[in-house]
Amino acid sequence: MHPIIADLAKAYVGKLRCLRVNTVQNQNQEVAMRYGIRSIPTILIFKDGERKETVIHTIANTAMATTVDRFF
Repeated sequence: MHPIIADLAKAYVGKLRCLRVNTVQNQNQEVAMRYGIRSIPTILIFKDGERKETVIHTIANTAMATTVDRFF
């Protein structure tokens, strides 16, 4: 998913901020617990500080772009 997210970040410069958090190997477990992350990859989409969408597992770049577009 990292290449897909990187492409989205480039396509939406100034509109979208993409962050990566490692929740495996006991890193950032508080984040995983806070947001109920149980599978990797999990993509959380926030708008104005509120979680709007959760995408679990790998999806195509066009599907990810369509998901992101719903919030602009």
